[in-house]
Amino acid sequence: MARKKKEPTVQKSLDVSRVEGLRAEVLEQPITDTLTVNYMPYAMSVIVSRAIPEIDGFKPSHRKLLYTMYKMGLLKGGRTKSANIVGQTMHLNPHGDAAIYDTMVRLSRGNETLLAPFIDSKGNFGKIFSRDTAYAASRYTEAKLDSICEEIFRDIDCETVDFVDNYDNTTKEPTLLPTAFPNVLVSANTGIAVGMASNICGFNLREVCKATAAWIKNPDCDLMEYMPAPDFSTGGEILYNAEEMAEIYRTGRGSVKIRARWRYVKEGNLIEIYEIPYTTTIEAIIDKVSELNKAGKLREISDMRDETDLNGLKITIDLKRGVDPDKLMQKLMRSTPLMDSFGCNFNILIAGMPQVLGVREIIEEWTAWRTECVRRRIYFQKQKKSDKLHLLKGLKRILLDIDKAIRIIRETESDAEVVPNLMIGFGIDRVQAEYVAEIKLRNINKEYILKRTQEVDELAKEIAELEDILKSEKKVRAIIVKELDTIADKYGKDRKTGIVYNHELPDADESEEIPDYPVTVFVSQEGYFKKITPQSLRMSGEQKFKEGDRLKFSVETTNNTEMLVFTDKYQVYKARCSDFDDSKASVLGDYLSGKLGFDEGESFLDLCFPGDYSGFVIFIYENGKVAKVDLNTYATKSNRRKLTGAYCDKSPLKAVYLLKEDKQLVLYSTEGRALIFSTAQLAPKSTRSTQGVSVMTLKRKAVVHRAALLESTGIVNASRYRTRSIPAAGALLKEEDAEEKQISMEL
Repeated sequence: MARKKKEPTVQKSLDVSRVEGLRAEVLEQPITDTLTVNYMPYAMSVIVSRAIPEIDGFKPSHRKLLYTMYKMGLLKGGRTKSANIVGQTMHLNPHGDAAIYDTMVRLSRGNETLLAPFIDSKGNFGKIFSRDTAYAASRYTEAKLDSICEEIFRDIDCETVDFVDNYDNTTKEPTLLPTAFPNVLVSANTGIAVGMASNICGFNLREVCKATAAWIKNPDCDLMEYMPAPDFSTGGEILYNAEEMAEIYRTGRGSVKIRARWRYVKEGNLIEIYEIPYTTTIEAIIDKVSELNKAGKLREISDMRDETDLNGLKITIDLKRGVDPDKLMQKLMRSTPLMDSFGCNFNILIAGMPQVLGVREIIEEWTAWRTECVRRRIYFQKQKKSDKLHLLKGLKRILLDIDKAIRIIRETESDAEVVPNLMIGFGIDRVQAEYVAEIKLRNINKEYILKRTQEVDELAKEIAELEDILKSEKKVRAIIVKELDTIADKYGKDRKTGIVYNHELPDADESEEIPDYPVTVFVSQEGYFKKITPQSLRMSGEQKFKEGDRLKFSVETTNNTEMLVFTDKYQVYKARCSDFDDSKASVLGDYLSGKLGFDEGESFLDLCFPGDYSGFVIFIYENGKVAKVDLNTYATKSNRRKLTGAYCDKSPLKAVYLLKEDKQLVLYSTEGRALIFSTAQLAPKSTRSTQGVSVMTLKRKAVVHRAALLESTGIVNASRYRTRSIPAAGALLKEEDAEEKQISMEL
């Protein structure tokens, strides 16, 4: 007989109640408490203990690795297997052998990431300039500390820095390394934390030491005279812009443009690229050239290959017959990573707090920290000499009457009473008496006595000199300057990255070099830009936009067309459509803020195409004023990419219109009124920052909230809202005139 299956009704009700109870408990927990308790400790740990370098120029992972190698005796000794170093480092760094070895690779001489590498490596450690050249496993490679580490660890045993317990309290590790030179500026560093990042470019060691010494002597000196620009381990050439470089030195933010170095070999009709920007790789360059070649935009090249060997980097380009190498390289520089930018963000931990500092501020902070290190070293040396002097003073008393000391020791019955009896007999303390009691019998001779007596006077003199240094900050800083000069002479090398000034750049007619073909531009309300070719547009479906975003306008133009991008910070950015890659309807497109390098907190407002710069720009402000500015005031003869003071900053901007001829515009106020006026009623101005003239009179607290071309509105009875003279209040907007027509904008 089959048993009837029992329904688990009670258990089901218990499960439901438990789930409902858990749900109620989760709902009662505020999200702010969750973030504070669970997320903030993690965020702070990443910022303070992982991603951001400190004033010594090291992240914690770098510091733990180098200190472990120092304790292993790898500063003076021979190399050992990298696997051994990685294993020993795990006593201080519990993040796993792969992470430790990655750190070790980056600091090695073989990887060529740093201008002044800290690890003398043997074996395959990969290359910074190659994405696909993988480094060998740690069991195959060997390493030791490079000689420059002597300037890092020389003072570490003199109590110059604080030590703390490691993660399991079994040993001690330094909180900082007492670098004798501003390593924070010499070593390139990149880190991504939570809510912030750091990107520090390297500078030439000799130049940094000379600049720091000059600043110590004269804080008002021109640092760029001693260290004119960054220096990168991969070489290349910096396209020097004095204003941008000064801004980086002042604020710690900005970008440096770097291009590759190349030579033309006439015998084989080929180009050899032997240095590339620090921010790219060989594979990225070849991939981009291959992409352009497939798209038919690069027909001058017959072959391109990587010929990097033990002699160094080399990319070879075979040219077709009759190709001008100079023009081809100019084209490649514009369209491939052969010319790239390094974005500077000098974010450094100062006393546990992340701060973005300029070069002068970094040198000032490092000098203050190094001054404290030198003071602690001198104080340590003074204490050592004082302790020795104290012992020798006790010895001197006994050596003056050695027979009495021998008699006291001989007549003492117990070994434990020797020290107390010497203390009583000569009036010395226990430390001095212990020292005397340990002297060998063979040292009780005339020569030994005379040497120890003379040493007392020498020690007293040395201690007085050290005390004098401690009292004078000027003398302490003189020591720092002397050490910097020594390091510059001993380890300094010539710059790897060349500097090309504006007047040295060849004049190139970019309009002839840039391929020109029809495109359709789509711009969204939030500032996403898409450039789509007619072929791609015919095959594409619906345009994709970010959630909450929508199309602002679309317009047919060409690839070589120049455009003006207006922002809410009263600035305009100049660019060309060719600066953007061809896109598709299925992608969001390029975010103008990031692509054009907007300032922090700056947002997109509008975009227009000036053409031959004939016509005028209409600016409509919230306070009812309208400015009509000649478009040719935005034309520049130089290659300036950003114009400040692009429009008036007295009132928020509501709309921008680029017009080739006068048209009728409609202003809408928050009090429900509309006003139609003709731009012919406005006199054009030749000053970009003009306030304009009052067009719409507003009641208190009322503002203009939008504007539109009359032809794009749904106004039926236009005469109701027109006025013969301005300013005017307009008329109340009727319901039948409120609807807008769905038509595309034409500029």
